[in-house]
Amino acid sequence: MKRRTFCQGAIATLVALPLPAMAAPIRATLFRNPQCDCCDIYAAYLRENGFEVDVKSTNDLAEINSKAGFPEKIQGCHAMFVEGYVVDGLVPVNIVRKLLSERPALAGITLPGMPRGAPGMPGRKMAPFTIYAVTKDGAPPTVYAVE
Repeated sequence: MKRRTFCQGAIATLVALPLPAMAAPIRATLFRNPQCDCCDIYAAYLRENGFEVDVKSTNDLAEINSKAGFPEKIQGCHAMFVEGYVVDGLVPVNIVRKLLSERPALAGITLPGMPRGAPGMPGRKMAPFTIYAVTKDGAPPTVYAVE
């Protein structure tokens, strides 16, 4: 095979191969309590995983969660609004991505409290995380995922 023919064939093959699409970052707004440092660590974790996060401090977090339909007993430490959903608490990024890819008819999901070993929290994970689904119609929360 002539060198020129080989080079032309190699170039044609490379051009024909699909290039990986540069995924646009997922834009989100995270409302946090001004005294909570884990929320900033969680926002950094999201950024490391392809999210563009706008962090806003507020003293009205309970009201924001309540208006979003999240009962007090399952609220997390912050509320993130992303692509029409609310992600409350330190939900692992793979579960957030699952929500965004499945697009269920929900208000959002929550990991209640501030469990040890969750993204943004120090320590080792001691038990599986139970992430709850919150519906738009006010039905009781159900388990969305366990990780």
